[in-house]
Amino acid sequence: MLDRIADPRGRRTPYGPPDAVERLAAALPSHMRDALPSVIRLGSPWPVRVDVFLEDGLTEQQVEHWARAVSAAGWGDNAIDLAVRGGRVAGVRGRAGDRVNHGRLDPREWHAWQPRAGRLTRPLVREDGRLVEATWEAAMDRVVARSRELLARPGGWGRLAFHTGTRLFLEEHYTLAVIGKAGIGTPHMDGDTRWGAAAAAAALAASFGADGQPGSYTDVDHCDALALWGHDCAATHPVLWERMLDRRLGPGPPAMIVVGPEGTAAAGEADVHLDVRPGTNVALLNGLLHELIAGGWHDAAYVAAHTVGFEHLWRTVEAYPAKRAAEICGVPVALIEQAAEILGAAERLVSTVGRDFLGSNQATAAACQVNNVHLLRGMLGRPGAGLFQLGGPGCDALEAGSAADLPGLRNWADTGHVRELADLWNVDPAVIPHWGPATHAGQILRYAEEGSVGLLWITASDPAATMPGLGRILGREDLFVVVQDPYLTETARLADVVLPAAAWGERTGTVTGADRTVHLCEKAVEPPGEARTDLDILLDYARRMDLRDRDGRPLVHWTDAESAFEAWKACTRGRPCDHTGITYERLRAGGVQWPCAPSSSQGVERLYAGGRFATGPGHCQTFGADLATGAEYGEERYRTVDPGGRAFLHAAEFEPSAEVADDEHPLVLTTRRALRRFPARLARLGDTLPGPCLEVHPGDAAALGVEGGDLVRVESPLGVLEAVARLSGVRPGAVVLLLDGQGEAVTRTAEELTLTAWDAVSRRPLRTAVAVRLVRAGRRGDASLEEGLCSAAARLGRGVTARPEVTAAAGGGEAPERYEEV
Repeated sequence: MLDRIADPRGRRTPYGPPDAVERLAAALPSHMRDALPSVIRLGSPWPVRVDVFLEDGLTEQQVEHWARAVSAAGWGDNAIDLAVRGGRVAGVRGRAGDRVNHGRLDPREWHAWQPRAGRLTRPLVREDGRLVEATWEAAMDRVVARSRELLARPGGWGRLAFHTGTRLFLEEHYTLAVIGKAGIGTPHMDGDTRWGAAAAAAALAASFGADGQPGSYTDVDHCDALALWGHDCAATHPVLWERMLDRRLGPGPPAMIVVGPEGTAAAGEADVHLDVRPGTNVALLNGLLHELIAGGWHDAAYVAAHTVGFEHLWRTVEAYPAKRAAEICGVPVALIEQAAEILGAAERLVSTVGRDFLGSNQATAAACQVNNVHLLRGMLGRPGAGLFQLGGPGCDALEAGSAADLPGLRNWADTGHVRELADLWNVDPAVIPHWGPATHAGQILRYAEEGSVGLLWITASDPAATMPGLGRILGREDLFVVVQDPYLTETARLADVVLPAAAWGERTGTVTGADRTVHLCEKAVEPPGEARTDLDILLDYARRMDLRDRDGRPLVHWTDAESAFEAWKACTRGRPCDHTGITYERLRAGGVQWPCAPSSSQGVERLYAGGRFATGPGHCQTFGADLATGAEYGEERYRTVDPGGRAFLHAAEFEPSAEVADDEHPLVLTTRRALRRFPARLARLGDTLPGPCLEVHPGDAAALGVEGGDLVRVESPLGVLEAVARLSGVRPGAVVLLLDGQGEAVTRTAEELTLTAWDAVSRRPLRTAVAVRLVRAGRRGDASLEEGLCSAAARLGRGVTARPEVTAAAGGGEAPERYEEV
């Protein structure tokens, strides 16, 4: 069994499930829970443990004051306090009363509060090819002048585009959405959420009518089974993983199913581990759904009353008995049967869906199939029956409308929703882009490359560091690039204007976590030099552009974070993400989940209680799409289905892709990050070696004549990567490139090798895997081996690879780090 001590201090806090009274209280609606004593109303059996990390020599008594914040290293889930001394952040501690983390810190937060070098303190503008310091007046004048010039041209609204990161607060996302959608009228608004949360949001909306995680983290307290679909929770959500481990170490532990590669903390902990072939997730779920239905492990009454599409689903999965699914996925049939038995026998099931599902072949379809498991079992809306599509940070961008969709989880194809926004903003409905789906991030960059987009404003994001070939696009002479960031990032170095923004701990606003908990962050310290908050920069732009409503009043009428939050609340009234009952004052007492009406103090802990879903026409966020082609359905077709508030059971056939091995490329390459780097000093090689290291199954290595320590060449249809072979316990047929400590050049090259397609529905790039050929390029012990490795590392550092199509992808960056003994 795995060493479960995830905390380096060795502190575990085992606990068991709630008692009958607590479980009954947890099942009550929020307005009824308000009448209960607080020890029952807000209680959770997970013990409190307060983590504290301060700079050397500083004690808690010496801290001048503590400022409330949210983890900057995690996904906006964990409430923390920042220690302030001498006008700067000097440490961090978990907040004991937080409903999510109970005082614990994400390990990535232990040192994230420490200052980074290279802060921007003054605006920069490009002069004669170089970035030079300028005044705010001069920098903003350039941005406004270029904006007005483009807007004055025919179709000018389509010449401005915004790419947004996930580090903005909710108030900043909403302000940007109003500027872009009502002030300028551009459909070109998206960002980093397209690479993370897009497939998760698409799957939730497809099944339930609207985005929003159905469950609550407290469901871990109540459940008797945990299913982790396609992610290592220890690496992505360490605090949630601690909660899972503590439940597993206490009385009445839940069973655990993990779908994902070998070698992760989650795989080592699992009772049933399914190491499926990359790209075969839909086949696996079809097999499990077949077993649930054929075995009578589904709630027929719930399905009949609260879902549509069961007959079509059964016709599809009927062709995927466990044996066939096992053959496609490359796992023993007994493991699929065992997993199905756990899923079918569970009285309270929690599922978490992660990157290897949401960034892989048929991403939205696979995620919808996990939704189907919960719908078939009636596992929604009650304690312990939780579902989380954990695509990545960015909940606020999706809700507020700065990332593609309309604000308030509205449907762009619903004219009533568009009129609601037009009335709220007091603008002509024709101004708001709703004639088709919003432009996704990849298409925005294509427009910029083609020249139809003339201004690209990038906020709180560094896409040039992670997106191959972006430097070529941003370097176009006819593209005006604005970058708003606290640091001089790779993207900022390519900009025409750089606006210095306040960083974490230097501004006020709210953040929404994965279980819909809204937390308040309050400014702890002042930003350095002339840096401004993102909200202040956006408000200044709206003022300089003189954006007005149809009565001539300022379109953006709020002036600070709290008034921006109040404006956002008005936008959410009556929507699935209703915030009207949330105030800054309430948030100072602790996080509050949405939806939250004024009559409730805590919000709705679990969505879809009683089988009531957001699918009704006039309420739903989407009219649906074909999961195979992505073709969007219209309102007329949607109304013929007449869901009447019922959820959709989506069926999907398994469709192989470039991720699945074939005769030409018999292995599948995946990349993985881990919490620790593995020992990379190889046997009989005296010195540490530069260059990436590739994990290979011993059986595959023997068939190819490869030994541990050999130099191998990985060839995909997209390019080539050279690496050191390391024999390990990866599944046969797979090779894994660990990215930790490898340097940005290796990471970019690996991403280019595995860039295969877009998900049909969510338009999320699929970068998780690709079929490859493996060839030995050098024998361990050869005198030329280290020279070859150094040469490979140098080529990567210079951006040179064996094929020209990868050259642009790996351009720039430092040479990979030398491996270290751990």
